[in-house]
Amino acid sequence: MAKKKFYVVWSGRKIGVFTSWDACQEQIENFKGARFKSYPDRVLAEKAFKEGPPAKDVQVERPQNEPSLLEPPEPNSLTVDAACSGNPGDMEYRGVYTATATEVFKSKVYAMGTNNIGEFLAIVHALAWMQQKKSPMTIYSDSENAIKWVRAGKARTKLEPTAKNVAIFDLISRAEAWLSKNTITVPIRKWETRDWGENPADFGRK
Repeated sequence: MAKKKFYVVWSGRKIGVFTSWDACQEQIENFKGARFKSYPDRVLAEKAFKEGPPAKDVQVERPQNEPSLLEPPEPNSLTVDAACSGNPGDMEYRGVYTATATEVFKSKVYAMGTNNIGEFLAIVHALAWMQQKKSPMTIYSDSENAIKWVRAGKARTKLEPTAKNVAIFDLISRAEAWLSKNTITVPIRKWETRDWGENPADFGRK
C-alpha cells in the first residue's frame, strides 16, 4: 500500500496543505507560476508551508511518478546547449530546431570556458540568428543561470580572464554589447528535462 503524502501549495488557486494529489492538482493545473511540493508527513508539510517555497533558483518538483502538468515544448522553436570538458575546460555550444534536432549553428571549441558561459553565448547566438533570419521563435535552454544572465544583459561569471581564454571573453563582450543594443522579443524558457526528456541540443557526453 502506497504511503500517504501531503501536498504543499504555495502558489495556486488556493494555498495550503492538501491531503491528496487530486486536491493539489485542482489548485495548480494550468495556474501560471504554480509552486508546490509533496512531503511524507503532515508535520513536515505544515512546517514547509509556513517557511515558504524553496529559493527561486531551486526547481520545485512535482511528486514522483505523478503526471506532469507542463505543456510540451513548442516544436517550432530553437533549443540550445553547451558542453565543457572540465570546469574550466574546452567549451563549445550549439543550437538545433527543437522538433527535429536539426543543427542550426555550432561554435568552434574554445579553451578554458565554462558550461554556463557556453549556454549564455548560445542563447545570444540564437537571438542574433533569429534577428538576421527574421524568424522569431521560442528559445529553450536547460541553464537557469544563462537565462538570467541574458535577461540581465551581462554574463555574471566568476571565471577569471587569462591568456588562454581571451577568445571567450571577447565573445562575452560582443554578446553583452549585442544585448545592450537589441530588445529581446521572443520567449526564453527553461528546458524541463524531467518532464520532456533530454535536451535535443545535448552533446551526449554525460
